[in-house]
Amino acid sequence: MKNKHLTFIALGSNLGDRMANLEAAMGSLRPALHILAQSPVYETAPWGYTNQPDFLNQVIKAKTDLSPEQLLATLKSVEATLGRVPTFRYGPRPIDLDILLYDDLVIETPQLTLPHPRLTERAFVLYPLADLDPDLRHPVSGLTIRQHRDRVKGQGIHLYQAI
Repeated sequence: MKNKHLTFIALGSNLGDRMANLEAAMGSLRPALHILAQSPVYETAPWGYTNQPDFLNQVIKAKTDLSPEQLLATLKSVEATLGRVPTFRYGPRPIDLDILLYDDLVIETPQLTLPHPRLTERAFVLYPLADLDPDLRHPVSGLTIRQHRDRVKGQGIHLYQAI
């Protein structure tokens, strides 16, 4: 069976041509991911370390045959190919790719935690994720993505480009 696992991936960029970085990342994820849908792009204030340019954020819904660990390795490889170099936590970067959800899997290893551990706190992923699947249930909380989105403040986030 091809592309049997459903995953949601967050994309973010705040250095260089941010839109081109998001587009290049999506292109680089094929054929490892079969992209089913992409959210609108949001512009958001930085989170964590705030003395940096605003981000463009987007979420994609995709199917894959990769295991969660293989998918993580693929995302890290794409980040490196597109110019991301290790700096400091929450620092500026040309591209950031994170697995938000992978099927309804709940795992915690030193390398990977699913669902993404800060998914329910971050408007910059909840808004685009809710655009794709608002009734999707978080596998730990049991709440829908819409319910989580409605609990966070949307300050510092606005629609940048509709898809």
